[in-house]
Amino acid sequence: MTGNGDQAGVIVCGIDGSAGSRSALREAIRTAARRGGRVRAVAVYEPPEVWAAWGYGAASGIPGPDPDLLREDELGAARTMVDEVLEETEWDAALPEVTVEVVAGRPAEVLVDLAQGADELVVGHRGRGAFGSVMLGSVGLGCVLHATCPVTVVPEPVAA
Repeated sequence: MTGNGDQAGVIVCGIDGSAGSRSALREAIRTAARRGGRVRAVAVYEPPEVWAAWGYGAASGIPGPDPDLLREDELGAARTMVDEVLEETEWDAALPEVTVEVVAGRPAEVLVDLAQGADELVVGHRGRGAFGSVMLGSVGLGCVLHATCPVTVVPEPVAA
């Protein structure tokens, strides 16, 4: 889905079930409501082919899960998370349209691709800090560096 010309008024939001992605989704919904736009909540998962590439020795011969079942499980989990955020949050305005989708691939690459032509890309931040981001990679950093639209990285709320 490269070069989506019909994305005016769309905020793409990366979700993964974490507290950070829940905060990002809330922010994306609030922003879309203020702007009169809509939200594309996107869960990106690593396909089984990638798991096999990481394997070695006897474990690499273990068959992976059925890709269709994996996709359906991911979609169900993403929809559940979106429904929970919509229900548990008090909203100041009418809710925008929120669509949920899942895509196999590398999270930063997929989100940047899907956000082409969007008004904004919103992702959460797990708070690993600069060292963790350098050592482990960072979806937020990848999005900030490569997206063609504005990117908002929402931190997890800090408990009082």
